[in-house]
Amino acid sequence: MGISRILIANRGEIALRIHRAAHEMGIETVAVHSTADADAMHVRLADHAICIGPPSATDSYLNQAAIISAAEISGADAIHPGYGFLSENAQFAEIVETHDIKWIGPKPEHIRTMGDKVEAKRTAGALGLPLVPGSDGAISSIEEAAEVAEQIGYPVLVKAASGGGGRGMKVIPTAADLASAVAQAKSEAKAAFGDDTVYLEKYLGNPRHIEFQVFGDGNGNAVHLGERDCSLQRRHQKVLEEAPSPVLSQEERQRMGSIVAKAMAEMGYRGAGTIEFLWENGEFYFIEMNTRLQVEHPVTEAITGVDLVREQIRIADGKPLSVQQDEIEFKGHAIECRINAEDPFNFIPSPGLVTTYHAAGGMHVRVDSGLYAGYRIPPYYDSMIAKLIVYGRTREGCIMRLRRALEEMVIEGVKTSIPLHEALLNEPDILDGNYSIKWLEEWLGEREA
Repeated sequence: MGISRILIANRGEIALRIHRAAHEMGIETVAVHSTADADAMHVRLADHAICIGPPSATDSYLNQAAIISAAEISGADAIHPGYGFLSENAQFAEIVETHDIKWIGPKPEHIRTMGDKVEAKRTAGALGLPLVPGSDGAISSIEEAAEVAEQIGYPVLVKAASGGGGRGMKVIPTAADLASAVAQAKSEAKAAFGDDTVYLEKYLGNPRHIEFQVFGDGNGNAVHLGERDCSLQRRHQKVLEEAPSPVLSQEERQRMGSIVAKAMAEMGYRGAGTIEFLWENGEFYFIEMNTRLQVEHPVTEAITGVDLVREQIRIADGKPLSVQQDEIEFKGHAIECRINAEDPFNFIPSPGLVTTYHAAGGMHVRVDSGLYAGYRIPPYYDSMIAKLIVYGRTREGCIMRLRRALEEMVIEGVKTSIPLHEALLNEPDILDGNYSIKWLEEWLGEREA
């Protein structure tokens, strides 16, 4: 007997995305929600809905005991964590499995390994992935840091081992800046993550962020589904993603794809994962692995025709991969715009009542969103309210269709980032695919000047 009822331990567009995939497979869904999300679209559509706490995520979506109780009360035989919240919490994955509930995600030990930046880097190196030159592990003293920095050459980057979102990360231009930057990074990391472990890496001047989507069956078989270019970022947050990357050749794609798939097979990895690299001057450098579904997974689905959530559910159910590597074909081009409820240029959040909502449509246009007219966007969570994903046979055709779709999309009552995306699609560098991870912040800085 396979999975028959999935509890969705998340909210917003990703909860709706999981619900849709489950229903297309004939599987019932259980929505858990905070009091602030009682009117959310996924809660309305799910077969069962259980309130698990007040608006604060700590008391609801991060409340492990409440989620396990909801699974037991509702008779759910699997839990899908989506992304964010508990999706990369190895302890929660273990608890789920000890309750004889299937965890729709990787093995807990792989979540733990890849969640520790130092251990992740060591593991990636052992699996043959190319690394950014840097310290072998945590830095234990300023003397050791100085020695490593001298070897790899300034500028260097100090990073928190448990970090994320740019916290505990400092660029060190010269030896004179080393001691104060390391001390600052350690204190930031301690405050944000309760762990002041830091390590050093070579600072790359103007790289792109290119990530590979991988899938494993947990039994030594794995495939890759190509790459996504996520270089358009602000404060380490992705704004627009595209697949394939405008800068990679077919040869580079196949070479790196086979390296990452082989690494995942060797690791015995299970489910969906994303291996993130910085890319500069034709060289890849491993930065981290996300042991979950990514926000930007729809662009990969668009160019491969593979439903990644369906694949996650199948693998958690003990089934083999539905596609072999030689069956995966990459066709056309796809771009995703993250649409947030915020001022498009100063990024101040804009929660509130959606008075009018009209989703863009037409051929090869997809909108992942739980919005509807009359819905009140709560102020307690991430500001992303929709994803607009557009596919075209060519990158140029995709951009033309995306412009049209953005014009068509109507969200009134709150400010959104739609005008930002419209402005970006008029920039020659974006049209040429000529941008790096620094491009967006520099462009925004010029606008303000």
